[in-house]
Amino acid sequence: MSESRASHRLLRMTGRDPHEEHRAATPLELLYDLTLVVAFGAAGNELATQLAKGHTSVGVIGFSFAAFAICWAWINYSWFASAYDTDDWLFRVLTMVQMAGVIVLALGLPEMFASIDGGDTLDNGVIVAGYVVMRVAMLALWFRVYVEDEERRGAATTYLVTITVGQVGWCLLALADLSVGLSFALMAIPLLIELSGPVIAERRYGGTPWHPHHIAERYGLLTIITLGEGVIGTVAAMSYFVHLPEGGWSNDAKLVLAAGIGLTFGMWWVYFSIPWAEVLHHHRERSFIWGYGHIPLFASIAASGAGLHVAEYYLEHKYAIGEVGTVLSVAVPVGVFTLLIYIMYATVMRAFDPFHLSLLVGTAAVLITGVLMAVGGASMPLCLVVVACAPVVTVVGYEILGHRHMQDHLERLRATS
Repeated sequence: MSESRASHRLLRMTGRDPHEEHRAATPLELLYDLTLVVAFGAAGNELATQLAKGHTSVGVIGFSFAAFAICWAWINYSWFASAYDTDDWLFRVLTMVQMAGVIVLALGLPEMFASIDGGDTLDNGVIVAGYVVMRVAMLALWFRVYVEDEERRGAATTYLVTITVGQVGWCLLALADLSVGLSFALMAIPLLIELSGPVIAERRYGGTPWHPHHIAERYGLLTIITLGEGVIGTVAAMSYFVHLPEGGWSNDAKLVLAAGIGLTFGMWWVYFSIPWAEVLHHHRERSFIWGYGHIPLFASIAASGAGLHVAEYYLEHKYAIGEVGTVLSVAVPVGVFTLLIYIMYATVMRAFDPFHLSLLVGTAAVLITGVLMAVGGASMPLCLVVVACAPVVTVVGYEILGHRHMQDHLERLRATS
């Protein structure tokens, strides 16, 4: 660490250089990301349990709420750190406080899912308590910016106001003891307030000096973390076979292993084929579509890992879910992930490519084939192998022809910078 970034003294939060060379994620940011592993793991386990029980709506609603809460906390911190990471002792302490808040949030997820399943009042008190911990620390960081960065005081004020008002709204809803349906309906109010804060601050008040390559790396790291849920799901499903008295390496075991690992590798390849950092470098104004669009993208990746957990439950006969439901638990989030990737690419690149439509059709055909095989009575592990081939359509298409199209799109992107 250089003397200019020494952690033993406080540094003024005047913003980092958005064009700083060799900017990379810090060890503190990587430590922060580890708390997301716990949170996504808890949310994924709850989703898998609800799906295996046949409570699809409970699982989808609860997981959507949990995934947004987890991602939004991470997004708030990551964009701030990209612009103002001083790495001094106070920044470190306030970051660690936020980590503690994420852990508290994760501890409240089972009660939240159970309350949705019960159908009475929404029990999200522990989740909101975790957010209070995170918000206190986040507000302290923005207050430092307000005091020390006069040039961007308007943006800092916007963040302070919207975060405070939004958090008060979340707390009032948690204390109101409302029904599940009414609670989720009223959540739109603090949700819109929170989402509008960055838009107003960045567009009306000049924004903050976030680093495009750094923030793209941060999103890539969270993508890897959510992909890790797929590896965990594969290991969980494999554990059933490996510990069977008659020996674990049956053909079904090999198929499940190939499906889980192959799916994770394929989704990784699809995501990292796109140079997101270059897009943000040339067009910072497209960061909102890209940044907010990752929330359902992260959720779909984590949900695919939860689907592999459902496969474990199916193999162990813990619940009554059948082969079709098990295969759908993986196929649906993989399909959503693929569709979101293409939509985000077209949106941020401002490019419509007919070739992408053919790849989407091919991906859909593979996913539908896997589900129809399950309907026809094929073994679940074999069906999962077919579903795992869905990302391969995009990977092969990119390697053969798609990379040339992307270069053309990037040339047009640079020309309009």
